[in-house]
Amino acid sequence: MGGDGAAGRRSRRHRAEDALTTVTAPHSPDRLRRVLEQALVYARAAFAAVYTLAEDGEVLCLVEWTGSPRTQFGLRDSYAASGGSPVADAHHSGRPRWLGPKDLAERAQSRRASADDFHLAVLPARGETADGCLVAVSECADGFDPDDRACLALIAHAVAHAAPVPSAEPGDLPSNAFSLAMDTGRVEVGDDILDLFGIVPEEFDGKVETLLGLTVPEDLPSLMSVVEADHMSIGDRELEFRVLQPAGPPKWLRLRGRLVPGGEGQPARLSGTVADASKLRSDVTDVARVQRLAAALATAGTVRDVSQAVVAALRTPLRADRIALAELENERLVVTVLDPPQPESWPELWRSEWRTEWPDAPVRAMPTLAAALREGRAQIWPAGAPLEPALADVGPGGLAVLPLPAGGRMAGACLIGWDSPHHFGPDERALLTASAGLAGQALMRAHAFDAEHELVGMLQRQLLPRRLPRLPGGMAVARYLPSTAGLELGGDWYDVIPLPDNHVALVIGDVQGHSAAAATLMGQMRTALRAYAAEGHPPDVVVSHANRLLMELETDLFATCAYVDVDLEEGTAWCVRAGHLPPVLRHPDGATDIAEVEGGPPLGVMTQAEFPMSPLRLQPGTLIALTTDGLVESVEADIDAGMERFAHELAAADPAHLGQVADTLLGNARRSDDVALLLMRYDGMEARPRRESWTVWRVPEAVGHARRFTRRTLRAWGLGVEIDAVLLVVSELVTNALVHTDGPVRLYLTLVNSRLRVAVADTSPRSPVKPTSIGWEATGGRGILLVEAMSATWGTVPVSGGKQVWSEIQLNR
Repeated sequence: MGGDGAAGRRSRRHRAEDALTTVTAPHSPDRLRRVLEQALVYARAAFAAVYTLAEDGEVLCLVEWTGSPRTQFGLRDSYAASGGSPVADAHHSGRPRWLGPKDLAERAQSRRASADDFHLAVLPARGETADGCLVAVSECADGFDPDDRACLALIAHAVAHAAPVPSAEPGDLPSNAFSLAMDTGRVEVGDDILDLFGIVPEEFDGKVETLLGLTVPEDLPSLMSVVEADHMSIGDRELEFRVLQPAGPPKWLRLRGRLVPGGEGQPARLSGTVADASKLRSDVTDVARVQRLAAALATAGTVRDVSQAVVAALRTPLRADRIALAELENERLVVTVLDPPQPESWPELWRSEWRTEWPDAPVRAMPTLAAALREGRAQIWPAGAPLEPALADVGPGGLAVLPLPAGGRMAGACLIGWDSPHHFGPDERALLTASAGLAGQALMRAHAFDAEHELVGMLQRQLLPRRLPRLPGGMAVARYLPSTAGLELGGDWYDVIPLPDNHVALVIGDVQGHSAAAATLMGQMRTALRAYAAEGHPPDVVVSHANRLLMELETDLFATCAYVDVDLEEGTAWCVRAGHLPPVLRHPDGATDIAEVEGGPPLGVMTQAEFPMSPLRLQPGTLIALTTDGLVESVEADIDAGMERFAHELAAADPAHLGQVADTLLGNARRSDDVALLLMRYDGMEARPRRESWTVWRVPEAVGHARRFTRRTLRAWGLGVEIDAVLLVVSELVTNALVHTDGPVRLYLTLVNSRLRVAVADTSPRSPVKPTSIGWEATGGRGILLVEAMSATWGTVPVSGGKQVWSEIQLNR
């Protein structure tokens, strides 16, 4: 058996060697990708990628990959060469790194795909043409076995001789190639491409806008989605578009390209080729217009998206002067889009009676429109047709009214008008009818999406605090934005928890995933952290208890959390981080820094986990900012770069208006993930409390000692008017603690302005019960009634392992 296994292993390695010899031949096209594909075949990898060092030596950039989507495993477009990532470690040390689920969980910095399902391998790849790493992911339960590792070593060697080095400059280009800098729009273009656009090379100004200006306007949206970096992820791009010709129909061109990240300080570049595709495509037809409209409506999520897609698909091809789209809501027509949007482009009656006649008008106010909706088919009126004033001036040269049917009823109407006399051909009528049916169905879907999205947002908000408490010596604001991608509940949350002695706990967290389970777990974690904090535990114990609770829930989800306990009297804070982003501090002078806070693993990953506390020092005017990764991380943006951008935006904000600061920070949020943001400005307390405490020993004279301590303290504070009432409250509270509990007892006195707080802490969790009635023969039970009578307010709060009974007395000073 051992001999057969050895032979099998040699055979697999030999097959991998033979395959790599073939795909790395100089004449082999796409040889780097084909090399990576061997990792999927011979090393049981689910994903393989190559990162190479950019010319500036600062960043390891993703240049090629194959297999499952990399975002499934939380892999980035680039890593700092001097950072602590596995890619940087392997590149710096020159030794492979093999990481299992536990290793990946300990490295987790934000919510990513669950590390329970995959193993990560990073092997250095240095050779003649490359200086980087091979990265591979295995979803096998046992990870990469010895045979897999041997094959990956062969593939890493082949990668080192096949991978290109990312270049910050495009260099010399073939005649059919281009290279576009995504940040500036400067483009280098081969002579053949300029010839296709009809541009003389000496007259080209190097701006991508010059090329875009020669394209057919209908094709601009799809082309702009390629040349705008904000809407792209690293990868291949291919599309066809048309360019205008001096004479004759437009010419079809085909673009193939790849967006590659630049090095540190260098822009990403879109590089590729453009070829003539005219012989493969005919001129645009009404069928093609309908197909394009259907494609646009398929991705339109909201009612406004649908309206804009209809306008883009119809106004230019029909050479219309104006177009309006309106929804039908309870026998009223409500306009969602007017194009052009300027009021002067529409009838005077609309402008003078904007809220009664149009765009929010009862259908019965426009008989012509009402008749068209009843019949349910497109209606066309040529120039000079007798129409009511509200419609006649929309299209003096011709008017088309398209009812938008959906699900057996009318979803709305589309009005298209011309100023000069317009001839309606049969093809145009067919286009209008087909477009109306598509738009009606899309409006119904968009209504359902809007309603469900609003419901999701409402449910999410119900799990978050309704309002934040007022803080002595500080102010807090929070914001939450649900994701616009999909209709699932998110797991982001925040909380502000008032604590005794003018402390406050700032909490922000993120449960893995988007689902009802994630939202439910979020509510449980928020409640648990609030309960543990109210018990008086220090921050590390609060987070440890929450971690233990999550482990006991036996869920497959984990959560990240940042917990900051702020002492509003002293201006100090302790921070605990469980796999979450650190706080960002904005100091009074405007400088910002990302707090250097030690971190523990995410909650729910390890039972015996440590969550160290890190101190923060606050000056009056300091702003503490806590956020979730949805604000600082995306497919296009590295989380470290996102945090730096977040700190820069915070530095430019005015902390005097916290609400405006929060809105500004969320202004650039990418809505592919939900976002939570919590800000607190520490102002310092104008009147700091005076405090004293006393340990009550269990001796016969214990109550007398407590009374003498209280009398000395009040005299030292200059108080003497209500001293008898205070001494009575102290006597009753101390007596109750000594009689009804065991263990240590401690007395606390706190003076804030003219309000005195007396508190007695003991080790029993049982709260005192006020008797409903007391007979003359009763020997006890009157103490709590006396405390209630002498106090402005009183109560009991849990503390770590026991309780604290307190009374507040208003003094006449």
